[in-house]
Amino acid sequence: MSTIELPAVTQRPAGQRPVDQGAPARPPVPPRTSRWGRPSRSLIITAAIGLLAAVLYTWDLSRNGMANSYYAAAVRSGSESWKAFFFGSLDPGSFITVDKPPAALWVMDLSARLFGFSSWSMLLPEAAAGVGSVLILHRLVRKWAGNVAAHLSALTLALTPVAVLMFRFNNPDAFLTLLCLGAALAMWSALETGRTRWLLLAGGLLGLAFDTKMLQAFLVLPALGLVYLWAGPPRLRRRVVQLIGAAGVLLLSAGWWVAAVALWPAADRPYIGSTTDNSILSLIFGYNGFARILGASGGGPGGAGAAGGGGGGGGTAFGGTSGFWRLFNDSLGGYIAWLVPLAVAGLLAGLWLTRRASRTDRGRAGWLLWGGWFVVCAGVFSFSKGVFHPYYSIQLAPAVAVLAGTGAVALWQLGRRSPWLSWLLPAAVLATAGVAVGLLDRTPDYATWLRPAISVAAVVSAVGLFAATHLRRRLILATAAGLAALTLLAGPAAYALTTIAHQATGSVPTVGPATSGGLGNGPGGATADSALISYLEAHRDGARYLVAAFTSMSSDSIIIASGRPVITIGGFNGGDPAPTLAQFEKLVAQGQVHYVLVSNDLGGAGAGGGVGATGAAGGGVRGSSSAGGGVPSGAGGGVPSGAGGGVPSGAASGTSSAITQWVTDHGTEVSYGGDSGTLYYVTGTA
Repeated sequence: MSTIELPAVTQRPAGQRPVDQGAPARPPVPPRTSRWGRPSRSLIITAAIGLLAAVLYTWDLSRNGMANSYYAAAVRSGSESWKAFFFGSLDPGSFITVDKPPAALWVMDLSARLFGFSSWSMLLPEAAAGVGSVLILHRLVRKWAGNVAAHLSALTLALTPVAVLMFRFNNPDAFLTLLCLGAALAMWSALETGRTRWLLLAGGLLGLAFDTKMLQAFLVLPALGLVYLWAGPPRLRRRVVQLIGAAGVLLLSAGWWVAAVALWPAADRPYIGSTTDNSILSLIFGYNGFARILGASGGGPGGAGAAGGGGGGGGTAFGGTSGFWRLFNDSLGGYIAWLVPLAVAGLLAGLWLTRRASRTDRGRAGWLLWGGWFVVCAGVFSFSKGVFHPYYSIQLAPAVAVLAGTGAVALWQLGRRSPWLSWLLPAAVLATAGVAVGLLDRTPDYATWLRPAISVAAVVSAVGLFAATHLRRRLILATAAGLAALTLLAGPAAYALTTIAHQATGSVPTVGPATSGGLGNGPGGATADSALISYLEAHRDGARYLVAAFTSMSSDSIIIASGRPVITIGGFNGGDPAPTLAQFEKLVAQGQVHYVLVSNDLGGAGAGGGVGATGAAGGGVRGSSSAGGGVPSGAGGGVPSGAGGGVPSGAASGTSSAITQWVTDHGTEVSYGGDSGTLYYVTGTA
């Protein structure tokens, strides 16, 4: 009879004295090589899962082009200017920053400097982060629950649609996931050894995750910290001291860049995008912080102004209406919900199996870690009333994968220990398959054969699993378990393959077949107007900035194609008060900008800014001349404090409108042979 590896309380005969009351129970982990030095079956399976992830995340990777052109422009800029590299500036002249800290951009910037700027060099680090995430997850689960659970969990993560989407995309979420998993692995090593250095490493990695996507990184912090505080091997006092030390390292790792930006003279650095007061603290606690949870409208990528909806009642691009069932709704379900029922059932089974474990038992600690990760992320994502995009759920994907993979094993063992509970695993399989069929039903013309196949296979595998519990036949168990795994992974795998087959561009990429809404080809997906670029290059006449354009929807394609400094008036969607009208007039009078583009397409925040997006597709562009230098005094800093909170206000939108009016009143319209919008010559009109 085979045994299934699972962390659980170690059983001993009545009256037998335990060897070590504080030693955590842990399943034996087989060696990675066989007796003759050949790779073991476990290592071969692990390598196959890693190879599958690499193929999924790199196959036809350049299909996505510039992906989110907003961040692609920042990567191009960071490959041209070290100042833009440090601040995460949108353009090489460092006029304004993007709306996120630059840690993820740094990796892509270095890749672009090493291999030349192109779609492939920019997206390859994202794919590498994905493969690394899958392998780290496998190692972490293997240390906790053994090979079977590790294989199932890693395979599930590799095939999760939102993971396949974001590990092929240039938003910061891929590196956020990698760093959070790295912090979890370091914390687990501390849990095993009691050594402080592992906790310090966990704090450092979580700090880097903050420098990737700010406060979202801290959603996993309660699970990591509380699990060690409860289950760490040392005495309580030492555990508290260790965690204080880890918190100090986290503060240093997360805060050094924030402190540098906050202390840097505002006139000598770029304006902090998506804020009203040019403050990095407003970006942290406002636009990228409490505004996401409590709700706010305004500028920035994916802000309300970008899609005409948001918050708790937003459309598809904003995750739909907030509430308990948000993870399963039309907007979010296809990204992450496929295995949530099995994950929840598995978590409950694991906690029940380890309910009498000792404080330091690592079996229970694992369930607390992944259960805490799941509950906090799912709770915040479900009830956030501010800007929430479906792809944020990639941070939830590791917990769902682990709880589903390891939870299936826990449900099986629970049925073996208590035959009257042997129906739980078959029931979980049927419920999870039912969710998959429901998700697939939302696109009736998509893979029409898959829904009935999942339904039939789920019933057969459920009957087989129930029979295997009572008949104890290894062949029945292997067949039923294999069929159940194929059945439950069929839906997410189909969505993953469909995601790869379609181009993912814009600020809000989507998974699977097209359903409704979304911004897959909207803001952040612009391509360059070659006639406009050629004209501006030929008539630059010594100006520092190639052109001024309203919103990044007009400027990012120009930055990507030219690698030149560009003034992005109003930031992402025209809502930032940078520059003010007075500052813009000064730039014109100093001869630092000669041309202004007013787009005819999407209305920015009163600016007429839009997607200057016709002509050639944004493919690989090799670097051109560097254009560093600081923002002139008055161009970036010195903006009076706004309302705070980091969300651009109506007054900020009025700034862009005022500049638009000034340009149309004082500028001279010129013909450049393209159709991105109206181009004005403004030099000498101040």
